[in-house]
Amino acid sequence: MPDPVSVLVVDDSALMRNLVSKIIEATPGLKVADKAMNGVFALQKIPRCDPDVIVLDIEMPEMNGIEFLKERKRLGLEMPVVILSSVAKEGAEVTIEALSLGAVDFITKPSGSVSSDIHTVAGELSRLLLAYGSQYQKKKGKQPPQYEFEAPERLFEPAPVLEGRQKARERPEPPVPLRQPGPMELIAIGISTGGPNALREVFAKIDADLPQPIVVVQHMPPGFTEEFAKSLDRICPLDVKEAAEGDLVRPGRILIAPGDKHIEVERRPLGAIAHLSDAPPMNGHRPSADVLFASVAKAYGNRAMGVIMTGMGRDGARELGSIFKEGGLTLGQDEASSIVYGMPKAAFELGHVTQQVPLAEMAATLSRLGKQHRS
Repeated sequence: MPDPVSVLVVDDSALMRNLVSKIIEATPGLKVADKAMNGVFALQKIPRCDPDVIVLDIEMPEMNGIEFLKERKRLGLEMPVVILSSVAKEGAEVTIEALSLGAVDFITKPSGSVSSDIHTVAGELSRLLLAYGSQYQKKKGKQPPQYEFEAPERLFEPAPVLEGRQKARERPEPPVPLRQPGPMELIAIGISTGGPNALREVFAKIDADLPQPIVVVQHMPPGFTEEFAKSLDRICPLDVKEAAEGDLVRPGRILIAPGDKHIEVERRPLGAIAHLSDAPPMNGHRPSADVLFASVAKAYGNRAMGVIMTGMGRDGARELGSIFKEGGLTLGQDEASSIVYGMPKAAFELGHVTQQVPLAEMAATLSRLGKQHRS
């Protein structure tokens, strides 16, 4: 029998502990392991309740979230930690610091430190806890719950086998590339759940002499991408920044799409630039990887590479096929290293992925292909 994902809830507000616990208990595949009012009590309870994942507030007395993460690292505790964060600028800075200290992801509280309306993000919180907790269970040799991460509206009901077979029959034929890959001028990446730490790993190891610029869509709320880009810039040999309207897309630079803005690329005689827009969300997302990939296929044809990495849903899967059809290279993160094998799986099953790559090899693969196909 599958084991429910056990969650330790750490928040100094009794109201928040209770509201988050109600969300957990109402989600098939999740259960509350215990609750703690700060990091000190959490550390005391971990050996007894042995959680699969921790949901952690940052602002707490005695031992706050940052101090807890430092102690967790010192003690060698490996269970994943999902941050419950405020949306203020100070909250963004400390949330990104938490990610750099080993937190795996974060979710924003809708209305401040004590959010009685936390139910408005219940689905997102549950999906994150299921995703990270299930992966940790696999590491421990447990059998995680089997729930459908890619259809949020169905709220984690087991995916019927018959429906899966029907989908398989209805899949379109893979596109046929119009030409061979040309000299590569751009790398575009789409990524979601599990992305912050995955991008940290890739960009810390990327070759400093990579000939192509990189443009990234990471699903992230507004207010956080600027600090996220700064944190990547500190560990990456290339320049990393949050994209602004009209930014040059040039070698040596990585542009991160701002939260709540689509990003597209346009080639001009004197160089390429980034365009931002408030167009409606695509696949429920703004920024959307599909929007980026479509613009890359149009602007660069077979002179680009599209990369789709860990994430829930299907964003990017369709338009990665546009890059593939134009003759560009396409990579997908493999199942074993993905926190959620949703976006890369959808692209792979559509026949839009040239090669699947483990996360540990992604930086080396991008660097090798970038130099091999340089213009």
